[in-house]
Amino acid sequence: MFSPPDADARLSTFYVVLVRLPRSRPCHSTREPAKLTQPPVGRYPSILVVESLAMAHPATRHSTDQIYNVLRSDVISGALKPRESMSEARMALRFGVSRTPVREAFKRLVDEGFLVAVPQVGTFVAPIDLAAVHDSQFVRETLECRTVVLAAQRIGDADCRRLAALVEEQAEAVRRGERSEIFRLDEVFHAEISRIAGHRAVWSMIEGVKAQMDRVRCLSLETPSWSEVILNEHRVIAACVMKHDAKGAEAAMRAHLRTVFATIDTIAKDHADAFDDSRLAHEDP
Repeated sequence: MFSPPDADARLSTFYVVLVRLPRSRPCHSTREPAKLTQPPVGRYPSILVVESLAMAHPATRHSTDQIYNVLRSDVISGALKPRESMSEARMALRFGVSRTPVREAFKRLVDEGFLVAVPQVGTFVAPIDLAAVHDSQFVRETLECRTVVLAAQRIGDADCRRLAALVEEQAEAVRRGERSEIFRLDEVFHAEISRIAGHRAVWSMIEGVKAQMDRVRCLSLETPSWSEVILNEHRVIAACVMKHDAKGAEAAMRAHLRTVFATIDTIAKDHADAFDDSRLAHEDP
């Protein structure tokens, strides 16, 4: 049977513990500090995983807005695939933050239709909402066909040079096959049309409603020939605007905006898992 040690034994034990404790050294000590030993891989695998991720992603602080913007861009570009599982813990490691800002960013993305939260299951990248694609097409066509007419009426010499340079930049990106740059320059081209028209804020309004359409556009760029089609349509629009041909510019813009829209069925067939047409209710444009 176990019995507690007497008082003398306890004191002896306490003394031994005390004398074996490491003594603190003064700050000016020349002795090298103790080196940390790496834990065995088989025994502590999670430690190595965390260490690896920390080295790959420096522990800089990211705000909720920054996390939101990065994840939103990843969803639109397809870097995060439709129906892909999203883990707060994984994203916290990626950005070097606690789960709180990640959770807040997730909530915003759910509210905007980029993520879907399934109770007791998890959070996933939302499939492309075809109803929202149709709505954004309607908004873009209504606003941009009007702004391109104004741009053709108001364009000056400096604007012509800028617009021509943008088209050539995009042509170079197409030759190099740089999908992300092609997409970026596409955005810049349309924003420039709004600026020339004297309604720069219109493009900001369009950006707020066209995210689901952008996801379709990014899918379309996976076909190399599609970039050439978009480039040629930009050339036609720019030529009409620079010639002050308002009627031709409007027709060219309308045809351009309907190009991707007209091929949605084909894109949806090639990427069936990326789409959700359960709420599809629309009239053909």
